[in-house]
Amino acid sequence: MEILSTNKAHGGIQGVYRHASEATGTDMTFSVFVPGHVEGARLPVVWYLSGLTCSHANVTEKGEYRAACAEHGLIFVAPDTSPRGEHVPDDESYDFGQGAGFYVDATEDPWAEHYRMRSYIEDELPRLIAAEFPKADLTRESIMGHSMGGHGALTIGLRNPDRFKAVSAFAPIAAPLDCPWGEKALSGYLGEDRAAWRGYDACALIADGHTVSELLVDQGTDDEFLEEQLRPELLEQACAEAGIALTLNRREGYDHSYYFIASFMADHLAWHGERLAEDAAASDKGA
Repeated sequence: MEILSTNKAHGGIQGVYRHASEATGTDMTFSVFVPGHVEGARLPVVWYLSGLTCSHANVTEKGEYRAACAEHGLIFVAPDTSPRGEHVPDDESYDFGQGAGFYVDATEDPWAEHYRMRSYIEDELPRLIAAEFPKADLTRESIMGHSMGGHGALTIGLRNPDRFKAVSAFAPIAAPLDCPWGEKALSGYLGEDRAAWRGYDACALIADGHTVSELLVDQGTDDEFLEEQLRPELLEQACAEAGIALTLNRREGYDHSYYFIASFMADHLAWHGERLAEDAAASDKGA
């Protein structure tokens, strides 16, 4: 792992790092914030997945998460959204190709060789974090994300309910099978068999029996993508039918930007912190 930069912030260290990924066959860049802590402490980890056209840098520079992470003792990990490089296939449109990996393991050529973001996020990067960041307690993890990254957080959380103690999202693509962004990405990366798409759609996963106890979602009412692309009402319906406690905050006047995310980031991290602390307390009591 190569250290690209480190800066002190809110008593902790914000770093940006790069490594050669086996999953994607490319170099991958990510950021990690480790808050200040007492000697010997091990801290829970919050994963943050970014949206279309973004990289690790968007939330690192605009997300305003460090003060809340310092308050609640949370390590914050922000991966990239796709493989990158001159040899990596790309597309002229913003919603496919580099910057738009959709957190899937692609099966269609020419994407299958490098676009393996599911394996990267679920398996490879956690192993690297465990090896390189000894303060990270990977028995206490949660996951969150924005837009395409909200889709990623919901689907990864639903597929791994025993691993992630809390799952939340800002303006997630809630039903990729039923919106233009999702139909384009999933058909391009996975082919035309819609049954193969279901593992990457939160509403379909819930309908197929995947469940968590609760979800937190914030959605701006002035989001330009709300009606056509995001479809939170479908997630609301799926959770109601499955008995999942969904808190869906409709934020009046907010749009899809990082101004929206930064406004409610501390609320989400406090929510994650409470659940990760409860998990630690339960583990201590059981021991």
